[in-house]
Amino acid sequence: MQRFAQWLLPPPEKRLNLAQQLVHDLSKQILSGELPAGSKLPTEEAVTKARGVSRTVVREAMSRLQAEGLVETRRGIGTFVVDAIPAGDFQSASPGMGGAYNAVAIIELRLCLEVEAAAIAAQRATPEQLAAMRAALDGAVDTQSVPCMRTDFEFHLQIAQCTGNSFFIDTMTHLGHTLLAAAPPAVSGGDAEQRALEAREREQVHAAITRKDAGAARAAMRLHLMNCLTRAHQRDKDFYK
Repeated sequence: MQRFAQWLLPPPEKRLNLAQQLVHDLSKQILSGELPAGSKLPTEEAVTKARGVSRTVVREAMSRLQAEGLVETRRGIGTFVVDAIPAGDFQSASPGMGGAYNAVAIIELRLCLEVEAAAIAAQRATPEQLAAMRAALDGAVDTQSVPCMRTDFEFHLQIAQCTGNSFFIDTMTHLGHTLLAAAPPAVSGGDAEQRALEAREREQVHAAITRKDAGAARAAMRLHLMNCLTRAHQRDKDFYK
């Protein structure tokens, strides 16, 4: 397993291109609620000037966001964030089941993805990405103004970004939309003791990635997600009482 991990982890030759980076940034804003459903995106000209990129890059990014079902363009009006979960492989396969059930299924999938993603991130994260991860981690502590699950998932998206692998980033973005939709507001935050435990778990993941310890990052992420799975199972039991 260790040999396989070492073979898997060499740094990529290039990072995300400009369009991919723009897609990632806008997806994060949509997922976090910073760009809520129904909000109008800045104009093509405004994005071009703000990001210092060409119109071609902006158009490519908007096309990708539309293809993912995150935004829609209304001719003569502008581009807006959609008020629906994009259809696709990550849409709930069992619409008749409750939110806790969906969360359990998604966390099981995340275990298969994020444990190794954390190890890869430990090998590849840049100082800038580590700073962004730190900011997301600090934001996840403030659960009074932002739902806990949204801020927690922002931290996980930052880890995906650290891998430099667009497939990890795209997959996590899709999973995030489904997971947040599956979580009723009543179970998004949890009690203070639980939030403190979750914060410690995330700190362990962050610390391992920061010191570039792939093995520790893998173990810390597995522990965090297994605990998330246990909590989701408990919510599932409570839901069907």
